[in-house]
Amino acid sequence: MSTSRLFQLGNDVYSDFGCLDPWTWTWAAGDLPADAEPVTPVDALRILKTTGAMRKFPVGVIGPREATDVQLAAAREVGRALAELGLTMICGGKSGVMTAAAEGCLKAGGLSVGLIPDHEWRAANPYIALPIATGLSEARNMIIAKSSEVLVAIGGSYGTLSEVAYGLHFSKPVIGMCGAAQVDGVEMAETPSDAIERVASHLFARVLTS
Repeated sequence: MSTSRLFQLGNDVYSDFGCLDPWTWTWAAGDLPADAEPVTPVDALRILKTTGAMRKFPVGVIGPREATDVQLAAAREVGRALAELGLTMICGGKSGVMTAAAEGCLKAGGLSVGLIPDHEWRAANPYIALPIATGLSEARNMIIAKSSEVLVAIGGSYGTLSEVAYGLHFSKPVIGMCGAAQVDGVEMAETPSDAIERVASHLFARVLTS
């Protein structure tokens, strides 16, 4: 992961490449203002959220339906943090880690999207604000991985492992924690805040130059 240095001036975020257009997610060529101050990727997202002009990039949260208390607490915290940064959370929309992440996101005012395997949207857990009934059974795992800019795996199961594999296959950053599969390409995070910092860094690393 290679992230350009980030700076703030007012509600604008800059890098050595210029000023960020938060809708197209590109750097507009220009000089870095002399009075711009350094800012972390997480703080930069908070700044952009206040402008209301940032596209709400989808971040996938994946994990098992049967999860431990530690995994559920981590999922709620990750979901809450994504909402507070103005990001959209995508998950499988069912139980366990998916319910906890959606709960954290929705209660923090975020958009929780559930790509459920069922044919009926009502099969989603009660914290999914936007349920999408794919009718694809486990094949929907590929859609979750493909549609996410970054994936956060909390815990592990065969289904979660398939999503991790799809994410890596699609060259998506995959961050693991709380017992997620430790396979080549997965970045392991110690805490939810560590995971969120990695998510933010990866998002800015994927910004294009105009």
